[in-house]
Amino acid sequence: MGKSFDITLVTTFIPKLLYYLPITLLILVVSLTLGLILGTLIALTRLYKIPVLSQISVVYVSFMRGTPILIQLFLVFYGLPMLLEIVHINISRWDPIYFVIITYGLSIAAFKSENIRAAVNSVDRGQTEAAYAVGMTGKQSFFRIVMPQALLIAFPNFANSVIGFLKDTSLAFSIGVMDMMGRGETLIAATAHTLEVYISLTIIYYVTVLILEKVFKVTEFRLQRHERPLAR
Repeated sequence: MGKSFDITLVTTFIPKLLYYLPITLLILVVSLTLGLILGTLIALTRLYKIPVLSQISVVYVSFMRGTPILIQLFLVFYGLPMLLEIVHINISRWDPIYFVIITYGLSIAAFKSENIRAAVNSVDRGQTEAAYAVGMTGKQSFFRIVMPQALLIAFPNFANSVIGFLKDTSLAFSIGVMDMMGRGETLIAATAHTLEVYISLTIIYYVTVLILEKVFKVTEFRLQRHERPLAR
């Protein structure tokens, strides 16, 4: 059993937990970057129906979207070193944070590839045909006409998913990463004040999400400035 509840400890625990917030944000940012790059490549293989790669992408996306992130984390953490050991590559001494980033990057890629593919398909095909008519190549048409509009369409969904993935990073402590949740677990073990630690974590996560929501709202407003009618 834990010790008697003491609300004043929350103000003591929050600074200690905030010290590890940059690690949580680092996991999120690096994973998002990796996931967006890989997700774009996966989306392109399906959009252009590249033989073999397109079929592999379908299976990959289905698997990553259909299994819990915690199971994926354990599969990467325990399975990747064993797999690479076959080709005599030893990564067993890697810091656990690398396995977390790889897992989250792979998971984000699956979800973002579907968002990107749907956004690209939602852009009017006539604009691409018009681009061809004025002499643009397929590559120019895609990156100068289609992609900017697709990114704008996909942005609201992207913002929501970032917040979801931020909360998912709390699972990183399960393989030994010392992020906010990991630090929280050590505080619980040292003080036995479980509820106070979780209240502190709740406050930090909630405030962080509010800040991110504000940033995304301002960003979306600026991205859509060209779609708003001019003031008279």
